[in-house]
Amino acid sequence: MNTDAKTASTAVPLHPLLAGRWSPRALDPGHHLTDTQVTALLEAARWAPSASNSQPWRFAVALRGTASHAAVLAALAGGNRAWAHAASALVVAAAETHDADGAERPWAVYDTGQAVAHLSTQARWEGLSVHQMGGFDVRGIAALLPDDVTPLVVLAVGRRDDTVELAEPFASRESAPRERLPLEALQLTVDLSRAVPAAA
Repeated sequence: MNTDAKTASTAVPLHPLLAGRWSPRALDPGHHLTDTQVTALLEAARWAPSASNSQPWRFAVALRGTASHAAVLAALAGGNRAWAHAASALVVAAAETHDADGAERPWAVYDTGQAVAHLSTQARWEGLSVHQMGGFDVRGIAALLPDDVTPLVVLAVGRRDDTVELAEPFASRESAPRERLPLEALQLTVDLSRAVPAAA
């Protein structure tokens, strides 16, 4: 595959780790993560910013070939199981949405998303790929975790392998160009006529 076709087309140059990030499904079924790589991914997530430094993210790393990997794989939607079995690791990203006193952490999900973004960027630096999946049995994944966390996403982590033959519709998606909304569609204009007076 011509990986240049997957490089983001941007108005100005981006760092290659960001411009080249995408979410492949064709993963090397013989690749294994090293302990150092796993630690690097989690360290990248650990140093993400969070509201009041609450650090609400929690990660469960299930390496391929373990019972944990099989259990997480079994809880994925069928379309994801069709290719995610080859992932070197299935990583469950979860959030502590309440603190130790039971108070709500309103930014916990947002903060966990930031931690996952950090993890994904570090993965690129390590020569790895990450494919984030929302298609899973929430109750099934939650049953594998402590009661005080909420599972948000499962990450398939591994090394891309262009020789892997995917079934359709995944094969077509793997080679399709990446698309995004135009930049102007994401930009909002501040409407001062709607401003609410500040409280005294």
